[in-house]
Amino acid sequence: MQYVLARMRLMPWSWHHTGMLGAHDLPPLNLQALPPEAAAWIARWQHAERQLALRDQALVDRDRELLQARDLLQRKDRDIAWRDAKIEKITFELARLKRWKFGASSEAMDADQRRLFEETIAEDEASLRAQLEQLRLQAAADDAGKAKPKEAPRQPRRQALPEHLRRVEHRHEPDSTDCQEPGCGRPMTRIGEDMSERLDIVPAEFFVHRHIYGKWACRCCQVLRQASSIPELIEGGMAASGLIAHTLISRCVDHLPYYRQEAINARSGVHTPRSTLAAWAGQAGAALEPLYEVHKAFILACRVLHADETPVKLLDPGAGKTRRAYVWAYARSWHDAVPGVIYEFCLGRGAQYPKTFLAGNAQQGRGRWSGTLLTDRYGGYDSVLDPRIHPDRISAACVAHARRKFDELARDGTSPIGDEAIRRYARIYAVEAELKDMNDDERQAQRQRLAKPLWDNLKQWLELERRLVADGGAAAGAIDYTLGHWSTLTRYLDDGAVAIDNNHLERQIKPWAMGRRAWLFAGSELAGQRTAMVMSLVQSARLNGHDPWAYLRDVLARLPTQLNSRIEELLPHRWQPSAVC
Repeated sequence: MQYVLARMRLMPWSWHHTGMLGAHDLPPLNLQALPPEAAAWIARWQHAERQLALRDQALVDRDRELLQARDLLQRKDRDIAWRDAKIEKITFELARLKRWKFGASSEAMDADQRRLFEETIAEDEASLRAQLEQLRLQAAADDAGKAKPKEAPRQPRRQALPEHLRRVEHRHEPDSTDCQEPGCGRPMTRIGEDMSERLDIVPAEFFVHRHIYGKWACRCCQVLRQASSIPELIEGGMAASGLIAHTLISRCVDHLPYYRQEAINARSGVHTPRSTLAAWAGQAGAALEPLYEVHKAFILACRVLHADETPVKLLDPGAGKTRRAYVWAYARSWHDAVPGVIYEFCLGRGAQYPKTFLAGNAQQGRGRWSGTLLTDRYGGYDSVLDPRIHPDRISAACVAHARRKFDELARDGTSPIGDEAIRRYARIYAVEAELKDMNDDERQAQRQRLAKPLWDNLKQWLELERRLVADGGAAAGAIDYTLGHWSTLTRYLDDGAVAIDNNHLERQIKPWAMGRRAWLFAGSELAGQRTAMVMSLVQSARLNGHDPWAYLRDVLARLPTQLNSRIEELLPHRWQPSAVC
């Protein structure tokens, strides 16, 4: 010890006055040359310092793990709160459906309203119960660390499937019929089979899938082997994916109410009550909702969007009459290489609906949208595109809407301005037709070279004519509309990805106009949302060249086994038919 103290007295002055010294601060020592007591004391000192360093590192690691655990708990708390809120909402909707179903206020409906109302109630109830069951299974899995074992489905009481229908047999046998028990390996004996039947349809023909599951047993080991059952969208039901798809297509695309589908199916000797058809549609709608959300994110990934809205009637059970609701539609640009359209059923036409849609959803991984929005200049879009609030959003107007105002003048024959304006717009559209197959950069360059001079001449002519027409007339209104929205009408000249008009989206809204004439009104807000989901996927499949029924049938067949991480494979623009499709 005296030797060590002597060495410390010989150290530089700064080592004495800079605080506590560590082992790394001492000059190298030859421990073998020191007295045994001093060497042992230094070794203990160095060991203690190493232990302190290890303890400090352990504390740092523990703090990091605690932070990670706290973040994980916060995320789980948010997920649980969101799930509980959704369960509460679904439970409330179910209770409200029950009140509507048995309430005396429904007596105010006429026969047609009552029929659609009963169908909608059955459809909504099936959809809500399917969503509620899925949320409860997720909650049970989170609490227990594993999924709740599924109860054996009750055998439904239903009529036997007609014997005259064609049967298509699908035989399922184990991969190996040799006993897999250790030390055995003997061939197993087939002792029987289980059989299930599901009703399916191809256009104009019902047929039955007969699934036969062979039973194999090893008499030596007393072991039974059988192929696993094929997962179905509606477990324990008689409907195969093709029949469910046919029901949805008939309802949402062909606009056939369930009572008409029931009568059509009855002509083939198949009994499908409209309450059963509605329940199938409700469960299918619940299963399609995750795919719809992913499709929404795909639509919002495009920097140029078309937007429009159309009114539909919504049944108000409490009042016994209908009210006005709206379907908002959004489509990727007409010039985008991958088309797609999405619909959203809303209770009104206010600006809050496009604001919410374009704001994104952090819970679902959708960010806030930015880009160019092509609209018909309805005032509800003004706050959505306000440059003071959304500097990253650009407004573009539909040229076809401006042209139609002059077309009305030409048809009425009240002003020669209408004919001349139509001729000038025709030359602008002729230029645009020649640029259809170009890429965005080439299209923009040619628009600047060919179309911009035509627009400059049109503006000069309109300003001159405006001085000659009286205020308040139809001609003045048509001219003021074009000049008042000049910058947004000509926005497409500066961006080759922007279309000249909104006609592309207006064509995608036509199915809703046809539906209004067929089913007259939506039975409930949930039914409108469900129809919007199905029509979004089906109409996008059409835009991508797919048969709607083939697409929906394959998607419904694959959804029960499709991983959430690979659900994008079922989007209309990425869908590839499966081997059995």
